[in-house]
Amino acid sequence: MTRPPNGSAPPGPAVLPPPVPAQPPAPPVPPGPVPPRRTAFAEGVERLRDAAVTEPGRLRAIGALLALLVVAFGAVTAWQTTERASAADDVLHRSQPLTSDAAAVYRSLAEANTAASTGFLAGGQETEESREDYERGIRTAAEGLVTAAANSEPGSASAATIADLNRLLPEYKGLIERARTYNRQGFPVGGAYLRYANETMQTKMLPQAETLYLTENDRLNDDYGDAESRPWAAIALGVLALAVLAWAQHRSYRRTNRVLNHGLVAATAATGVVLIWLAVGHTVARSNLDGSYDHGVRSLNVLHEARLASLKARGNENLTLVARGAESKDVGGKSVDAYDFDYQANMRSLDKGLTAARRLADDTAGRAPVVAAAGNMAEWQKRHKAARAEDENGDYQRALELVIGGDGATAECFDGVDTRLAQALTHEEKEFERAAGDGLGALTGLPEGSAALAVLGAAGAVLGIGRRLSEYR
Repeated sequence: MTRPPNGSAPPGPAVLPPPVPAQPPAPPVPPGPVPPRRTAFAEGVERLRDAAVTEPGRLRAIGALLALLVVAFGAVTAWQTTERASAADDVLHRSQPLTSDAAAVYRSLAEANTAASTGFLAGGQETEESREDYERGIRTAAEGLVTAAANSEPGSASAATIADLNRLLPEYKGLIERARTYNRQGFPVGGAYLRYANETMQTKMLPQAETLYLTENDRLNDDYGDAESRPWAAIALGVLALAVLAWAQHRSYRRTNRVLNHGLVAATAATGVVLIWLAVGHTVARSNLDGSYDHGVRSLNVLHEARLASLKARGNENLTLVARGAESKDVGGKSVDAYDFDYQANMRSLDKGLTAARRLADDTAGRAPVVAAAGNMAEWQKRHKAARAEDENGDYQRALELVIGGDGATAECFDGVDTRLAQALTHEEKEFERAAGDGLGALTGLPEGSAALAVLGAAGAVLGIGRRLSEYR
């Protein structure tokens, strides 16, 4: 008989655990946001960010920065020096010649007017030389107006001025021809026509010609300003490029104990050469352009004004005899001859102009004709005073001889003044061309050279950094 082990409960039916009640199903978990798909650009930025914290990545960034700075410096230098060289070329070959052409128009009109009054005084004895002087003055003025019209902007103030002069020129010529015709026939009305022609010239044509001259002179001054303006942007970029190159070499030295990096040294040398070339070239160009203005343009302006004053004085001296007191004006309660009054004002302007021209002349060749012109002017005033005394005493024929006669006449002194001023103008034009040409020459090759050296400098910077990168491979 089998017995259960001691202490064991007798076997019985198995006791099962109570059943677990059914649980309700768990609520569904909402899906989380889908991460956005990364773009190639974002992945590239992340790679660059990761690379930037490594030494090779930093070196690549430094190389790119150096190349960019050097190339930018070369490009800006080439751009700014090209603009200044173009402006200097305009000063030499465009603006100043056009200013001289405008002054020639002004002077030619005054010459024609003076020659017309001289021929009128001679009457039937008018010389072929006097007639040719008049025709040459009209012809030169007409040619100058054609040149000025070709270089003016359509619809500009200069174009309007030229149109007015072209309209007035034939009108003036018609008045002069009528004055000559009546004068040869002995009709006093010829003098009235001459005075009206002179009034047209003095009040309409010469002021318009002066406006044209001043407009061209303003254009010349603008070109001087453009040519002489300092290239600050290029200078600043050059200094910045040299500073960054020095920092990059110092950084390389601290990390490698190598004194020189040949590529960076080459880039620094190229950048330094361009910066020095820019500074020296522009300084020399500016100095020569300043000299061309101070001893060329300013002298030319003063001499042009002096020559115009002498021409006006000669015309008014002639008209004093033509009018014979018919034109007068009240000055300080006293009636004086209008043309003689204007003559005195013109002579004061001439004296002032000669004094300024003598002061501006920087060599003997430029000063000598001005001094000679001043001597002729002084003698002119003496002879004019004698002619006025004869006229006021009633000896018109003697006064006429002292004005348009041969030896001892004021015509001789006027010719001396005009000839000496023409010589001074020729000398100062050569001085201007020499100095302005030197200024333009100082900028020659700088745009092309700076661009080429900048490319070499950028290549040197890239090669220098590349040499360091090769050490990490």
